[in-house]
Amino acid sequence: MDKPPFPTPEDAERAFYDAFSRSDLDAMMSVWAEDEEAVCVHPGGSRFTGLAAIRESWKQLFETGMKFNVRISHPVCTQAMLMAVHCVLQHITVEGEDTIAPPLITTNVYTRGPQGWQLLIHHTSPSPDTDGLLLQDSPRTVH
Repeated sequence: MDKPPFPTPEDAERAFYDAFSRSDLDAMMSVWAEDEEAVCVHPGGSRFTGLAAIRESWKQLFETGMKFNVRISHPVCTQAMLMAVHCVLQHITVEGEDTIAPPLITTNVYTRGPQGWQLLIHHTSPSPDTDGLLLQDSPRTVH
């Protein structure tokens, strides 16, 4: 399958979250950079390194049959010529469930290559303090 070109990191990010919401494994993997050092960390989960491990992790998630509604907010983006970093709050609900989970903190790292922008690292963590995150206007140094 040919990978579609993503002219901007934002295009790659939209494709990633669209594939996630549709549980479309092929579309999901088309966003990832062909780099064996690509990394994916699901919330509270293990670190998956390399495309085969990343593909398997998404395959297992999608095979649960759950349908996810995913949206992002509060983006903080940095971009250079060949790399972009997007830190966002990720809001996920599962169709058919009434539970609204707190947002997740997600960092997506995109790299630009011959085929355009692609995802190199996706790292999502549970948020420890939802109220504090939503009210924070500027970055704070923690360590």
